[in-house]
Amino acid sequence: MSEPHGTVVEQSPPPAKDRAAGTGRADDGHRRFWSARRVPAGLLALVILVIAGAFLYDIAAVRADRDGMSWRRELARQLAERPLDDVWVLTGAGVAAALGLWLFVLAVTPGLRSLLPMRRTHPDVRAGLHRDAAATVLRDRIMEVAGVQSARVRMKRRRADVRAVSHFRELDDVRTDLTAVLDDAAEGLGLARPPTLSLRVRRPGRKGR
Repeated sequence: MSEPHGTVVEQSPPPAKDRAAGTGRADDGHRRFWSARRVPAGLLALVILVIAGAFLYDIAAVRADRDGMSWRRELARQLAERPLDDVWVLTGAGVAAALGLWLFVLAVTPGLRSLLPMRRTHPDVRAGLHRDAAATVLRDRIMEVAGVQSARVRMKRRRADVRAVSHFRELDDVRTDLTAVLDDAAEGLGLARPPTLSLRVRRPGRKGR
């Protein structure tokens, strides 16, 4: 069976303690999907490869009774002569600390903010819905309400901001219908954490804006 557009399904074995319990934990569906971080990992691996290759070549050259690379001798001299409060030493340390902090944040955060976890109906399967797909579903349901001329939906991790323009009917009536439709549509998305809805309905401005 094909999956709806914008839906991602991941199949994996449940944790051991969940297998023992027979079902997944109640809050498993709320966990975000983890990004593979392929680009940062590839760049870091490339930098380490270049640096390690340069030092390996320098060591091999020294072992072969050849002169070591000039940049390594200059670097060693600079590190030996420059004081710790030198501006270049502090700048280099700051850059290294910032890069290390960035890599640490990438390592401990899930990423994939555009993928919303869905409720788990089976302990071995996790599914996620892209924000754009969820926003499209909500917008399509909004446009079915009588009196709605246009709508815009911004889907966030825990909230959906809905802006609708009504060109006839009383705004209170349109707002009531939209609230009921959106509550039903949000529940129908099957998200592990249904979004909080923020709804605003207005009349069109000049020239239909």
